[in-house]
Amino acid sequence: MEIVQDQEISEPVSPSGQFLSSSILSLSIIAVMEFEAPFDDSQAIQFLKDVFLPINPRFSSIMVADKDGVKRWKRVEVRLPDHVNFPVFTTGMSTQFYDECFDEYLSKMAMEQLPQSQPLWEVHIINYPTSHAASNMIFKLHHSLGDGFSLMGALLSCLQRADAPPLPLTFPSVQLHTNTYGRNSSMLRKVRGFFSSVYNTASDFCSSIMKSCLVKDDKTPIRSGHSGVEFLPVSITTMAFSLDQIKQIKAKLGVTINDAITGIIFLGARMYMETVSQGSGSACSTSLVLLNTRMHGGYKPIQEMVKPDAESPWGNHIAFLNVRIPKLRDAEAKNDPLKFVLDARKIIKRKRSSFGVSLIAKYLQLVAKFRGPNGASKYIYGTMENTSMGISNVRGPMEQMALANNPINGLYFVVTGAPQSLMAGVTSYVGKLRVSVLVEKDFIDPQKLKSHIEKAFDMIFEAACRESTQPAT
Repeated sequence: MEIVQDQEISEPVSPSGQFLSSSILSLSIIAVMEFEAPFDDSQAIQFLKDVFLPINPRFSSIMVADKDGVKRWKRVEVRLPDHVNFPVFTTGMSTQFYDECFDEYLSKMAMEQLPQSQPLWEVHIINYPTSHAASNMIFKLHHSLGDGFSLMGALLSCLQRADAPPLPLTFPSVQLHTNTYGRNSSMLRKVRGFFSSVYNTASDFCSSIMKSCLVKDDKTPIRSGHSGVEFLPVSITTMAFSLDQIKQIKAKLGVTINDAITGIIFLGARMYMETVSQGSGSACSTSLVLLNTRMHGGYKPIQEMVKPDAESPWGNHIAFLNVRIPKLRDAEAKNDPLKFVLDARKIIKRKRSSFGVSLIAKYLQLVAKFRGPNGASKYIYGTMENTSMGISNVRGPMEQMALANNPINGLYFVVTGAPQSLMAGVTSYVGKLRVSVLVEKDFIDPQKLKSHIEKAFDMIFEAACRESTQPAT
């Protein structure tokens, strides 16, 4: 890493940004926009120069070390042609051919490291028709630039509504788990709630520490346990579900949309495991569910997000929840698939009500203080390596967006660089919930996993429709 003098550098890299960009752990976010029409390549450079770069100084900065070894952002001149790629495939071929080319290109790109000598982002424009789009634009951004919330906000600031450009985009409402011990609860119930919260906090903190260094999930069809799995080839596939049907599940069971899709992914993963290796559906498996820790969940204008006292600040404001994946026993999934949603809700709600997340954040700060950022990176790496999968989600707009008057038909993202065999990303957009899965190539069959998750959705939706509507809790 380049070492510079103080006068050449700007703001320090945030602690979380340093944890996610080290020799131990380096995560990136890939966001794919599927266009309705071919994209005009000639507009790309000007769009990035006039719209994208001004969003945040980090898009024009590289990470350097000052004379004391502290990582900071250094503004540099951006050579836009070095950041934009236009892959060339054979012309005049079938949609199926370009599907294969796109999948291969995306998988290869996901494994490549971003050059440290230039700002940590790049754009790939694929102007060949696939089964999902006439053309695709792929953003790859390093996680140290910001989390999914920040980067989604950045992309949204570049786009406009396709039907009415002057009008603002709107987003699905956020339903958080409500506090069971409210103002009208009895004193006894509040006391019980307090001691329960203390117990859960201690339990979550201790189990998280153990998970990072001692306790490992079983090796299963979704966890290979291969050393250096983050450097192995990957495959990426996506699937889409009706947001209205997800909302029906939510209303019937009294859960959140996040609970519902998490339970669907859990059930699909367990059924896949059991199909590949009988008995593995009941193995010890956990998932890391990424949580946005901002107090205000809605997107704000970029100008507000970058302010020091912003309500929804830019950066990495995330926490990892260790969520046990319910076991698949006998015909339980067929008879009671809702168990996976209800169990996911119960665990996530309990963990959100404890202070374990806050304690882990303080613990990471102490580790970084005494052992340096690499020490904190090692903790996060160990937690990821010892779990079976990761799930993160980002809310997209309810209206169709457009870039340079080219409507965007689809939108999804994945996180790369994690030491796991399976990562899932969930994005809502125009009435659809898009689930993308990144898997270890030649270990997990992405199409078979996809079919099981889709089957899990059907099973849970049909079972939920037979239930009477429950109040949200």
